[in-house]
Amino acid sequence: MEIPTIVIPPIQQIETVEIPLPTADVPSYPIMVVPPNNLRPPDGVEGENHDTADTGIRKVDIPILNFKVPLPENEILITATSTAVVSVAATLTATAAFKWAVTALKPILKTAWKKMTKGNGCTTQ
Repeated sequence: MEIPTIVIPPIQQIETVEIPLPTADVPSYPIMVVPPNNLRPPDGVEGENHDTADTGIRKVDIPILNFKVPLPENEILITATSTAVVSVAATLTATAAFKWAVTALKPILKTAWKKMTKGNGCTTQ
């Protein structure tokens, strides 16, 4: 009896592809110097007064508590109020319309479902 042998072909050198490492452009920002919060102008120099700027907010004094409550300008209050009224009205109208549609379409859909399933031999509960 002869012993079987396997002929293995010679090894071929396979060239590999060299993939370079990825690089990225990292952004750099200039250094921002923030002055301290207790910065004062030197003696003899008058600074600009920024406290007189109109912010659009009035303060209402509550006499019992001696407390001032910020109150926005009238234009801001009117805009916010009208937006709230319109959104509530739209929500209530859409809810009522949806309930009416469900009530009106429920019998129609039930009848159509019964007719569709009657011919197929399906039973509904």
